[in-house]
Amino acid sequence: MTNELSELGVIFDALSYASKMHATQRRKDNKDTPYINHPIDVARMLVTIGGITDSNTLAAAILHDTVEDTEATAESIEELFGAAIRDLVLECSDDKSLPKEERKRLQVVNASHKSQAAKCIKLADKISNVRDISDSPPAFWTVQRMQEYLVWAGKVVDGLRGANQPLEELFDRTLETASMSISARAQSIDE
Repeated sequence: MTNELSELGVIFDALSYASKMHATQRRKDNKDTPYINHPIDVARMLVTIGGITDSNTLAAAILHDTVEDTEATAESIEELFGAAIRDLVLECSDDKSLPKEERKRLQVVNASHKSQAAKCIKLADKISNVRDISDSPPAFWTVQRMQEYLVWAGKVVDGLRGANQPLEELFDRTLETASMSISARAQSIDE
């Protein structure tokens, strides 16, 4: 098997594993979108916008929420995909044993200390999340909560800057569009 086929294989293995782990999950959006669409979107952006083709980075992008949001463990990721991919997944994962506000605070504090690959995954993750909140927000989120999320996401991305200019520029455009959309939504509520 050529190295190129091996690298494609790890990406498809990650897709298969993430699909199984996220099979019953849905996004919080008002469309009840299958969760797996999110990590696929993150990996797609890394390739099409960020120009990233490293198979470990792409596999980790696909797996980035498995340890945090499913029954997957760091040990299972390492066993199936190796230590390098496990390390990237863990670098992109929150510690769910901590309170939500502490996890959010740590994302801001730790953003600038991440590896180049993890920064790129987090950038694409934030782009995807901001886009989803703007296009199809969770039904139970208030306008204020959406606006607060945008401010927080911007703070996280400030620590990721310098990792990948095309992804950073896309985040900035996405944030601006989302801000205008949410402001318009707030205005329509006030009228």
